Amino acid sequence: MREEEQRFIEEVLNRVLIINIGNLPMFIYKAIRRPGYIVSHYLDIEASDRVGDVAGLCGAVRTKEEFIRAKLIRITSWAERLGLKTGMQVKRAIKILEEYK
Repeated sequence: MREEEQRFIEEVLNRVLIINIGNLPMFIYKAIRRPGYIVSHYLDIEASDRVGDVAGLCGAVRTKEEFIRAKLIRITSWAERLGLKTGMQVKRAIKILEEYK
């Protein structure tokens, strides 16, 4: 893995918030450069879309590493306008949100 890519992954992992709220933890990544966030499992994506949030949802995961490797299963229309797509890996979605090349 390139050094730049490794640095990016380390920065992302350090910024992922973990909340233990049920049988699985909830992982949240809040973008810095653009408005937007990605959440694991516990999110009402329709409500996020109604209020104009740029948001993505991945399935249930147990670790930060699983979180960034997971695929988006739902996104808001606002996220789609920025280039996020269902099936996209969370790591790639974060790169788009952060405008990381």
